[in-house]
Amino acid sequence: MAKGSSSAGPVTRATMADIARRLDISKAAVSYALNGQPGVSSATREKVLDLAKDLGWYASSSARALAGAETGVIGLVLARPSDLPTIETFFIPFLTGVEQVLTERGSSLLLRVIGEHPEAETKTYERWWGERRVDGVILVDERYHDMRLPAVEGLGLPAVLCGGPIKGSALPCLWTDHGADARIVVDHLVALGHTRIAHVSGPAGFVFERARRRGVRRAGAALGVTVETIEAEYTGPQATEVTQRLLDQPEPPTAIVYASDVMALAGLAVAATRGVSIPAQLSVVSWDDSYLTTLVHPAVTALFRDTPAYGALAASVLLDLVDGRDRGRIQVPTSSLRVRGTTAPPAK
Repeated sequence: MAKGSSSAGPVTRATMADIARRLDISKAAVSYALNGQPGVSSATREKVLDLAKDLGWYASSSARALAGAETGVIGLVLARPSDLPTIETFFIPFLTGVEQVLTERGSSLLLRVIGEHPEAETKTYERWWGERRVDGVILVDERYHDMRLPAVEGLGLPAVLCGGPIKGSALPCLWTDHGADARIVVDHLVALGHTRIAHVSGPAGFVFERARRRGVRRAGAALGVTVETIEAEYTGPQATEVTQRLLDQPEPPTAIVYASDVMALAGLAVAATRGVSIPAQLSVVSWDDSYLTTLVHPAVTALFRDTPAYGALAASVLLDLVDGRDRGRIQVPTSSLRVRGTTAPPAK
């Protein structure tokens, strides 16, 4: 036999029959012990659990589903373009926080990126819940007239909404005061002396973008300035096009607030090609902070949120809900503004 080879063959999974044979008890007794059901003594239960641990035995997901037990899996569907996670800097830190909690609590994540087909999202939940693949789901990207909410409530599928609060909905949610975030940004720019401010928002189909629009408009009105909002996709090319239109105006804005870091960097590139000095001639703010905002010169002024902590909170609230504890509506901390090199008083 060659060195390093083995005739043992592949390692096979331990079964309840193996445990029953080792302990000379029935398979039914093993099943009772492993599933926490009455019918065996505490001493037998302890022996079964100890041996199962030694043999590396785990219940199959299909067996748990048939028994009506929890699967130990939560689901997350992203109805965004399939290439978005490769450029979007929100979701990876968010998922990092989710996974941290799931690891600590012995659960796993089932993730689907389904492209720009939000109608397919509810079908995914229906299939997952019908097949007992998940114990619950995290809902992200709250939409205007969001049909997912009545769908998951109708299914009885445990869910936590990263958004809200929603009038008439009993779903626990993590809600953000986007108006407060908007005031932080507008206050900073107006305090510097800016009166012509533009806001390049993401798609208005997302509820949080609508809230941000209202927030900058109200904050500007309270300070005696008008904030112009223009909608764009969360992509560099879209942000480039919108920035060019803004700078082509007879009286272009002296400050632009972008919905994301990627969009803000695209705006900086447009300014550079046009010879517009940052921040002497144009101030730039990103609504999202990430490592990208510090890799350029000048570094970008941005709103900071602890995104991994947000993901961890979402996972924790969902697992608590699955365990029977509804934590209701939770307001996440207000963002903080990290002032860097892209904001300054406007040129006179």
